Amino acid sequence: MESRRVRVVLGEAAARRPPADPAHADLAEQTPVGEALVRGLVRAQLALAVRLSLVVATGLGGLPLLFAVAPDIGRMRVFGVHLPWLLLGVLSFPFLFIVGWAYVRWAERNEQDFTAVIRRPE
Repeated sequence: MESRRVRVVLGEAAARRPPADPAHADLAEQTPVGEALVRGLVRAQLALAVRLSLVVATGLGGLPLLFAVAPDIGRMRVFGVHLPWLLLGVLSFPFLFIVGWAYVRWAERNEQDFTAVIRRPE
């Protein structure tokens, strides 16, 4: 009885084994599918940033326009302080904080959705 010797090469065994997570493999190997997934995440994050930038630009940029169009509003006083100073100097900071908080929350949600797509069983 003669036994044949078989040469085992680790690379060949790994090549025959199917990847455990095809989406992870697509991302790691930078395949077109992985690139499309990452591009979708980047596009979603960019769209969110642009939308919230428009909210800030409209909210804060519209106030001077309002004061120019309606000067009576610009001359109003609230608690002895001119309304433009109150809105632009004081209330703009809570507004920016809220927009920043919303951005972080929604950006994390986009990332969680991306992770769910990657980990989704096929």
